[in-house]
Amino acid sequence: MLRWLTLPSKFRFIDRFIGSRAFALLDIGAGNHSASIAKKWFPNCEYHGVDLDKHYNNDENDFKQMTAFYEMNLEDLQFDAIPNNHFDFILISHVIEHLKNGDAVIENLLPKLKQGGLIYVEFPGYQSTQLPRMKGTLNFYDDDTHVRIYSVAEIMNLQMRNNMQVMAGGTRRHLPTMLLMPFKIPHNLLVYKRIIPSIFWDYFGFAEYVLARKK
Repeated sequence: MLRWLTLPSKFRFIDRFIGSRAFALLDIGAGNHSASIAKKWFPNCEYHGVDLDKHYNNDENDFKQMTAFYEMNLEDLQFDAIPNNHFDFILISHVIEHLKNGDAVIENLLPKLKQGGLIYVEFPGYQSTQLPRMKGTLNFYDDDTHVRIYSVAEIMNLQMRNNMQVMAGGTRRHLPTMLLMPFKIPHNLLVYKRIIPSIFWDYFGFAEYVLARKK
């Protein structure tokens, strides 16, 4: 029960389809101690990270958790350093909205998946442009580094064009996050002295996602 309540929403499909088994994870956007967080929840994962700057909120402990780190500009579409047909799960969470060619990035990463491997893409949808403005990011335009709005239909069609089976998609509504909101508000005020906008994302429908499997 505690795991269900506290598991980060971006990991829910890893937990559902892979669980505690050993697997290879390619995490696109590997800053903010992502390796350590992933290994905390999935200690048997072989963690590979990709980011523009390997030192973006990562420390020595994070690097110890990694099998490999690929420091690269995703928009260049130069992914030869990443092994093909190797990964059981590719995670792309809140990355493509920062890229002008996020669709091409996804398409060029699909060969990295094993047959039967899964890819999860999460991004702010059109609804995020209609939300109130807030310090942090509650409205799409709160973040000056956001450059493109993607849609569920667009990402689903891309997957299907590339011999992928769409497993799920739509607006992210992560029930545990919503249930914990009354506790997160006072926690935010106590720890951060302000409310972090992401605690409202599921309630307001800020994010959309697509999950697909390689045939």
